[in-house]
Amino acid sequence: MKSSDADALANAKILIAGCGDLGIRLAQQLGSFHTTQVLGLRRTPLTTEVMPKNFQWLSADFTRTETLQSLPKDITHIVFAAAPGARTPADYQAVYVHGLQQTIQACASSALRRIAFISSSAVYSDQEDRWVDESTPTAPKGFNGQILCEAEQWLSSYGLSHQIQTISLRLSGIYGPGRNFLLDRLRLGQASAPLGESHWVNRIHVEDAAAAAIHLLALEHPESVYVVSDSTPLPMRVLYEALAQRVGGPCPPVGPAPAMVGSKRLSNARLVASGFEFKWPDSRDGYAAAIAKLDS
Repeated sequence: MKSSDADALANAKILIAGCGDLGIRLAQQLGSFHTTQVLGLRRTPLTTEVMPKNFQWLSADFTRTETLQSLPKDITHIVFAAAPGARTPADYQAVYVHGLQQTIQACASSALRRIAFISSSAVYSDQEDRWVDESTPTAPKGFNGQILCEAEQWLSSYGLSHQIQTISLRLSGIYGPGRNFLLDRLRLGQASAPLGESHWVNRIHVEDAAAAAIHLLALEHPESVYVVSDSTPLPMRVLYEALAQRVGGPCPPVGPAPAMVGSKRLSNARLVASGFEFKWPDSRDGYAAAIAKLDS
């Protein structure tokens, strides 16, 4: 992490609301920010995780307002990184809309300066092989993207009315250690991909996703929306063949892309222009490092 990020977040009190895999990595990266307090909020704290000295677990349920009332009133920054327990409209609405609203309102005070919402590139429609950036209109077809758009819009309005800087981070597909579902399917020859360049995919390593959130929390004059994806969108066929070779699986059979995964090429130009540097700008290298750890 940059020393300038630590300076910008000196004496901050950061709440990571929804402290799962991404939130834990974010907290661990903030461990070197010795004057920064970090709070991790989830239903059941993961006491088996090794967390830094400046970290504290909090327990609450986003869907139950009464459990949020004891949250500290001196929080300066919020990263809302929650995830629903099931892929249903009701679960998404409960977490991303009501949970976001209730958490922010429970933490509302004059101390609160910035809120970062972990959103998704699902807010965009299928764009085939066209480039997509923050100026591309959102037109999601799936309920997940529609509900995330609703949450982003509410957050933006809240920030404007309360003079709080809000940022929506539209993440592409997260990968990294512990996220082996695709690799396992490729190893067994169970994952297909379209031929040629008919379907594009985008990835972000979980370490880079966490680092980007910290970077944007610390950035002096951030924009309200950022696409958070690596620098190398790839045809699904190219990525899957490279990964299958790495894990010793067969060449992926020809087949359609997953129904819920639209084709698009995400541009991270705004994030890069802000000064952020990727550890893994090409997912093939990031996956290779994760596979090497599995094999060691």
